[in-house]
Amino acid sequence: MSTPIKSTFMPLGEVPVAKELMPGDVALAVRGEQLKTLLGSCVSVILTDPRHTVATMSHIVHVGAPNASNQSNTAYGSVAMTQMFGMLRARGINPTMCEAYVFGGGNMFPQIFNARNVGSANANWVLDFLDSQGIAVVDQELGGNGYRKVSWTVGLKEPLVETVFAEQGAVHGG
Repeated sequence: MSTPIKSTFMPLGEVPVAKELMPGDVALAVRGEQLKTLLGSCVSVILTDPRHTVATMSHIVHVGAPNASNQSNTAYGSVAMTQMFGMLRARGINPTMCEAYVFGGGNMFPQIFNARNVGSANANWVLDFLDSQGIAVVDQELGGNGYRKVSWTVGLKEPLVETVFAEQGAVHGG
């Protein structure tokens, strides 16, 4: 007698489970579930297996090493990435074999800061970290002077990124 195979696909007509990440959150979703967040200078990393059946998403606020009182605070990039790696490993997925999507890192105060700003520091840290782990970044939308609304229903389509540029008030779909 064979064991039934559990499908990770969503039944037709069913609304996907949506997980909305706030600053510092980390979440895991399976195919058919939706991950979403709103970014300014923060950076979001999505790690997914190559078949896009499981994904983790973070909303990184701070980069660099956290102080002693924030060792488990996933608002920090190093802690968030450790948590994401652990979630993937718990599902039997090697994080270094995943694909990455990286979004955010906007300069929210362009009238005050030019080249060096919190957003660019966050984006650079994330890209350097992923490179050091050998994780391929398959898509990125970083920098600029806008907010980004990121959503992805885990599956074959790419994450959707909408950007609102502060100086224009205009929305651009990605």
